Amino acid sequence: MLVALAYESGRAGLPRPRLTVEPGRWVVGPAGITLYRVAAVKGRFAIVDGGMSDNPRPALYGARYHARLVGRRSSDPLVPRTVVGRHCEAGDVLAADVPLPADLRPGDLLAVPVTGAYHLSMASTYNAVGRPPLIAVRDGRARVLLRRETAADLLRRDVG
Repeated sequence: MLVALAYESGRAGLPRPRLTVEPGRWVVGPAGITLYRVAAVKGRFAIVDGGMSDNPRPALYGARYHARLVGRRSSDPLVPRTVVGRHCEAGDVLAADVPLPADLRPGDLLAVPVTGAYHLSMASTYNAVGRPPLIAVRDGRARVLLRRETAADLLRRDVG
């Protein structure tokens, strides 16, 4: 590729450009996992305690994720479910038709991998929902990097 770049830039009478690679999402994306708690299960839908306020990528440009039950084992068959957020918006879909256990129930935890890039940096307080915490885990030890945003945090900005 560099040879072709040198050739073509020389042929066009331009100085050879300097290429820089910024891996960004390729490195950071797989490093993040988002945990959601199932709030309700309605037919093929699993409603979770987050959604487009903490991860607007699916609503903004169609990013889709996978989800997996964590924290307990299930021997039930897997059935396709669509994981949706709490915001009652048509675009608040985090993962469509992902295989999840038939006995999925409120209180279960779902892990959504590859959310390290842009997830929290794009989060908002949409519908007055506070932003989630950011937890670092290394060698089995967890450490809070950003605490969960509280109702008091949101109200503190209100000057009316």
